Amino acid sequence: MTRYVLRRVAFSLVTLWLVVTIVFMINNVFPSDVGRRLAGPFQSQEIVDDINEELGTNDPLIQQYGRMLKSVVTLDFGDSYVQNKPVTEVIGSAFWRSLKLAAYALVLTIPLSIAAGIFAARRQGKLADRTIVSAGLASSSIPEFVSCVILQVVIGWKLGWFHVVANAPDGSTFLTQVSYLTLPALALVVVYFGYIARMTRAGVIRALDADYTRTATMKGLPPRQVIRRHVLRNGLQPTVSVVGVQVGYVLGSLVVIEKIFNYPGLGLTIANAAAKDPPVLVAGVLIVAIVYMLATLSADLILAWMNPRARVKGAS
Repeated sequence: MTRYVLRRVAFSLVTLWLVVTIVFMINNVFPSDVGRRLAGPFQSQEIVDDINEELGTNDPLIQQYGRMLKSVVTLDFGDSYVQNKPVTEVIGSAFWRSLKLAAYALVLTIPLSIAAGIFAARRQGKLADRTIVSAGLASSSIPEFVSCVILQVVIGWKLGWFHVVANAPDGSTFLTQVSYLTLPALALVVVYFGYIARMTRAGVIRALDADYTRTATMKGLPPRQVIRRHVLRNGLQPTVSVVGVQVGYVLGSLVVIEKIFNYPGLGLTIANAAAKDPPVLVAGVLIVAIVYMLATLSADLILAWMNPRARVKGAS
């Protein structure tokens, strides 16, 4: 197990380095003039050159790449070019807001999707199964901005149950913040429910048809014990992999939802920084990559615990 964990950690670190390198190439290798983007199109070239000199964007690429790697290792990205305050402060507040929204959405999505997938698998071919599969396919096919607008109009404006914006006032209580985040969280539930539920359904159906399930049933084990000890342990392995990927993906795919619900989270901060704030862009992408890496690593470790053959294969 230790060897397997070390291999997975090493692989994750290499992936993180590749992400940082790709971000550097996009930010620096392709034609770009940071000074001009900051100064505007009508400022003199002399002032633009002074800005580039001050920021170090005129230095050789290898020197700039070294500074980026050092900033990643030390987690010191300097100051934001636009907001003139530490990048960690800009990213920290945005990350915390997105983390609350993503965590709330996942708390709603994961149990609901898994329960629906198990329910459908145990009623394969029946009306309940077809209803859940069809609902999952339909919800996954709806673009995020469409589901957001529908939720705002129907639940927010017409029914008045929740707020149509996600950013709660400063000093709000926990329940008040939850009420503000409910509609954007439901928009994420609509997007991810179908995929996770269908993966759970497929895995559980395979486990129900497996030889070990029939053997356990023939031995006289109670149905609930068969489901808990044999079916779920094996049938939920594809779901664990999917959830691990989705946890990292959710945090980096909130741009549309944050824009519609006026929520200054990490996704919106990264999108705004892409134009003329490279330090914030690099730090934001790095945060997303680290979360994605930790989520997939956790999923791999859970799978290794659920299926010893997986860690033996991964350690070889």
